[in-house]
Amino acid sequence: MVDTVTQHDETTGRRLTWPWFLFAVVVYIAIIQGLGLVLGQDLHYEAGTIPDVETMARTMTIPIACSMVFAAGFATWLGWWPEIWRDHKPVRRWVRVIPIVFVGAAILACDYGNLVDQKVGLVLLLALTTAMVGFTEELMFRGVGVSVFRRGGFTEGRVALWTSLTFGAVHLTNAISTGGQAIAQALVVSFAGYFFYLIRRGSGGIALAMAVHAIWDFALISGSLGTSKSVYAPAIVAPLALVVIGIVVFRRRHRIEPEADLTAAA
Repeated sequence: MVDTVTQHDETTGRRLTWPWFLFAVVVYIAIIQGLGLVLGQDLHYEAGTIPDVETMARTMTIPIACSMVFAAGFATWLGWWPEIWRDHKPVRRWVRVIPIVFVGAAILACDYGNLVDQKVGLVLLLALTTAMVGFTEELMFRGVGVSVFRRGGFTEGRVALWTSLTFGAVHLTNAISTGGQAIAQALVVSFAGYFFYLIRRGSGGIALAMAVHAIWDFALISGSLGTSKSVYAPAIVAPLALVVIGIVVFRRRHRIEPEADLTAAA
């Protein structure tokens, strides 16, 4: 099912069908969850908290770093880096407001008081870890995933749908540690995945989506550092921002793709 082709730009490198992509996603998530369980099996801490550097390193940083190596190696083996890094399917200009709302909401939702109360090493490790999450998840889903479905002849609407659903589905595995909350998380993540897809297209590449993803995750996790989960009222801004973006995108869903005359002139 995998072979080398040498046609136009979007079909250079190796060919990968979407079922094999899903298999790669299973391997990817197995690395994260498997290593997290093995390395963190003797740790004792309250669910939803990250008490110290050792806990974060063993349950998050190391597994995510290993998944990053896998995703980067996979993309390199496929030979798809040029089309992963750049996006040549533009959208209308209004879509560019999405990353601005994401970053603005993240700035407001970040629990600065809790961060100040933590050791510098733990905060820095959180920054490193979320940076790796942003890079790796975008590479795997809005990078390799988008390319797989585009190469498979899917319309852009279906590319967005299936990559977003796959992105959300992998978060169901968090039920191992969070139980039923993982279902709600998977639904929210699916919507966020679609917005990251639009950020990729709106910015002409995947780099901005990676950066926004990292900033977003840092803000969301900032209240979890320490021995007890912090209650930070402004954090409500994050889910509200997703709702606002969702409403705007839904109302303007027919005005995402460029107008025919602009596309023809490009």
